Amino acid sequence: MIDHFGINVSDMQRASAFYDRVLGVLGHRRLQDFEVAIGYGTDAPAFWISTFEGVGPNREVHVAFSAPDSAAVRAWFDEAVAAGAEVLHEPRLWPEYHPGYYGAFVRDPDGNNVEACCHTGQ
Repeated sequence: MIDHFGINVSDMQRASAFYDRVLGVLGHRRLQDFEVAIGYGTDAPAFWISTFEGVGPNREVHVAFSAPDSAAVRAWFDEAVAAGAEVLHEPRLWPEYHPGYYGAFVRDPDGNNVEACCHTGQ
């Protein structure tokens, strides 16, 4: 059900130092490192930390739900929009994440960044 999730942090250096240590004890490690986001996992990044300018005490959460294919991602996106979700990113390939990553992003009624994704391309 959950493909990956992320939390926003106020201090990337402090948070990454913490998660490097505590996740390492469990056998996980930093797998992807972007300027404003770091992905941790064992084989693929499943837990992300990120930050943005003006991050405050009530930070949004990011959750990505697994979809079997791109058609399911598109159907999920259409249903989310019909239910009133704010569009963040329409369904598309995200090659900067990895080849075959296909996802769509919306903001839920409480302001969280919610995604459906698959790893099989279009």
